[in-house]
Amino acid sequence: MEHRAGYVNIIGNPNVGKSTLMNAFVGERLSIITSKAQTTRHRILGIVNGDDFQMLFSDTPGIIKPAYELQSSMMDFVKSAFEDADVLIYMVEIGEKELKDEAFFNKIIHSKIPVLLLLNKIDKSNQEQLEEQVQLWKEKVPNAEIFPISALENFNVQTVFDRILELLPVSPPFYPKDALTDKPERFFVNETIREKILLNYDKEIPYAVEIETEEFKEDDDIIRIRAVIMVERDTQKGIIIGHKGAAIKKVGIQAREDLEKFFGKQIHLETYVKVNKDWRSNERQLRRFGYNQK
Repeated sequence: MEHRAGYVNIIGNPNVGKSTLMNAFVGERLSIITSKAQTTRHRILGIVNGDDFQMLFSDTPGIIKPAYELQSSMMDFVKSAFEDADVLIYMVEIGEKELKDEAFFNKIIHSKIPVLLLLNKIDKSNQEQLEEQVQLWKEKVPNAEIFPISALENFNVQTVFDRILELLPVSPPFYPKDALTDKPERFFVNETIREKILLNYDKEIPYAVEIETEEFKEDDDIIRIRAVIMVERDTQKGIIIGHKGAAIKKVGIQAREDLEKFFGKQIHLETYVKVNKDWRSNERQLRRFGYNQK
């Protein structure tokens, strides 16, 4: 039996459902999901293994025009997704008519690798609208196979999975067969805390935050974690902490509950807040947090 393996990279505008789709494929919550744009900052690998295949799904940040150094680094992760893909998933949602960056769009329509265009959130449309959208995208991306799906409702996801499997090249696995991702445990601690901040705070606050796990000590029955929530200004620090520490306490409780599910162990989570001035525009700080890897 021939073994197939390859990279399946997911790109698209912000909030079209890329993270929801990858989590549906992988069967684990690797990518954080919120209704806010730019939730995904890194390129996150989710690995699906079978006896005769290994699919390496890659979730990427939503495509935007960068306004500062962090966003430029996020777009570098998207560019890298074109370079090593064996199958490219271009994800759009019902009602969408264009990609926000012309250069990326040109790369898609001139791609030499198979492109699957997934028309997501069809549970929010009717048959007439769906047919119009399918026709629109057939004309815009003639090199793509089009699949209407609902990642949230898991509709047609298996059909897409089966088609990807047919398109994967014959290859030995790239990672051990029990691997789920290429990211370390601390990355998922950081992302879980960041997700709770995205859900609990408004305006600029979530975008000015980065998390760093300083300590991760695992014993047989408990994991002890100490994490720093970085902000850019003192005023943001006060908002994150909240009145008598109530806001940060809420974030900690929510994050701990999710981490206990993820790791299957009791979690002791300690968080504190630190000002790291203008880290989003500082190349050295961005490298430290795993951005600017070129």
